[in-house]
Amino acid sequence: MTSKLKEGVMQVVFTLCACVSILAVALICIFLFANGVPTLFKIGPMQFLLGTTWKPGNDIFGILPMILGSIYVTAGAILVGVPIGLLTAIYMSRFASPAINRVMLPAVQLLAGIPSVVYGLVGMIVLVPAIRNLFHLSSGACLLAAMIVLAIMILPSIINVSETALRAVPKEYEEASLALGAAEMETYFRVSVRAARSGIAAAVVLGVGRAIGEAMAIILVAGNVSNMPGLFTPVRFLTTGIISGMAYASVGSLYQQALYSIGLVLFLFIMLINVFLNVCVKNRKEG
Repeated sequence: MTSKLKEGVMQVVFTLCACVSILAVALICIFLFANGVPTLFKIGPMQFLLGTTWKPGNDIFGILPMILGSIYVTAGAILVGVPIGLLTAIYMSRFASPAINRVMLPAVQLLAGIPSVVYGLVGMIVLVPAIRNLFHLSSGACLLAAMIVLAIMILPSIINVSETALRAVPKEYEEASLALGAAEMETYFRVSVRAARSGIAAAVVLGVGRAIGEAMAIILVAGNVSNMPGLFTPVRFLTTGIISGMAYASVGSLYQQALYSIGLVLFLFIMLINVFLNVCVKNRKEG
């Protein structure tokens, strides 16, 4: 087989793989829109999106508490997880010795490989009772517990991607900054981090996607009750609403169709967040 023929075959294989990826995304979009949009208008967009009562037995479907719960838990996890993950990545890429990195890198990779349900079990056994006793609550299963669990879960993604981006920054940038009189710490934060901001933004996007799409871990620590979210109240999220409802919804019922609509809302949320973050990164680059 000649080299040109090999290149042609591999090009066809690569093209087919790309088409399969695009087709998978397209099929998911078609399924969600075909099943979710008609039900959304059947229930009423305002009633569905802004309603505060979720009673499937009475055909009352209001998902505002789930939407707000998903937004709050994602924001809380990002506010806690991003600074910790970024500082850890800076430490591993600039300060840690090779011996320390040989310990930390496998630990971070192990953290990424732990199943999400294990995080939930540990949170339910350790974190939930601790929050209940610390704040003298009737139940420690609340929004705060879900935030902490998710913050820990997104750390590996943020650390790995951010560290890779920081290591890719040319050493000449830092050497030039130090030669101009900047302090070492100032150089790391004002030169290295700024140069690696595209990779760090990608890490944040991965963290947001992991946080807003997680279900199994937070269903064990959040209480899974459709309340308006508060820091110490049991809450339900878009993902946990779908999981808890699918076991009880009969095939073809309005309840099942409403769950498809929740999936559509969740899909649109993730898409809008990705677009927003990508636009922000692009504007920062051009600025």
